[in-house]
Amino acid sequence: MIGMADTPRPPAVAGQFYPRDAKELAREIESCFESSRGPGALPSRHRSADRFIRAAIVPHAGYRFSGPIAALAFSAIASERPPEHILILGVDHHGAARGPSISGQSWLTPLGPVPCDPALARALTVPPLRRDDGAHDREHSIEVELPFLQYVLPEPTFTAVMIPFAPYAELADIGRVIREAIAGWDVLLIASTDFSHYIPPQTAEQLDRRAIDQILRGRAAGLYETVEHHRISMCGIAPTTVLLAALEDEELRPRLLGWGHSGQAETMTEVVGYASLLFDSETPLAPGGSAG
Repeated sequence: MIGMADTPRPPAVAGQFYPRDAKELAREIESCFESSRGPGALPSRHRSADRFIRAAIVPHAGYRFSGPIAALAFSAIASERPPEHILILGVDHHGAARGPSISGQSWLTPLGPVPCDPALARALTVPPLRRDDGAHDREHSIEVELPFLQYVLPEPTFTAVMIPFAPYAELADIGRVIREAIAGWDVLLIASTDFSHYIPPQTAEQLDRRAIDQILRGRAAGLYETVEHHRISMCGIAPTTVLLAALEDEELRPRLLGWGHSGQAETMTEVVGYASLLFDSETPLAPGGSAG
């Protein structure tokens, strides 16, 4: 049973990836928006009445490293009508999941609770997806996106799905299940991923551009094959592949907002790469369409 009466999931990485104090966290988020590596300004207070952004790919490292790159996507999300539903696809860094795992809990951050979207969670509970709250207990890749969503959206609700690494055919099938489950829904899909890990910055950019090129072509299989062939240490290859597979039947315009690396925040010879990308509809996305 997916419901909202469950004990909320407490934050696992507050005080590590982002500040534990609410006021300090809000200031940190604002510094990400104001950074020259990010949008360069706080999000606009004026929203469009329409929504075009169907999906986003955003990083999930500590805010001082990847926050400005993530802010590029969240600033764009802030400029549009809020989505009715949000689905975040995350990484299984700890090997805790026994397959694609849905969280049916509300999640807490220092900024307050982010309620589970029970209707979306129920719709997604189709094999091989299953509810497994415990798989999410230590994972940071979804958690670090929530304070940004709380900052840019009024009272957001969401559904979290952890996607463990798997063969391409299995990930494509998960994408199909998600595509069928949310057909006709006003859902913002988010895949959480960093790109190359702990290599020289020039090499990271070269390899990451290969992966990003496949994303910009909307090619789930091409991305998966490129990452495998070039041994790109992209931790979120599974959720990103699933996102591309879920969107494959939609007419969307992918765009790269920015790429950067951890060495731009702190001097280091081996860096982690980050990118923000959006997938826009050519026409305004219609609200409504979900079932209870």
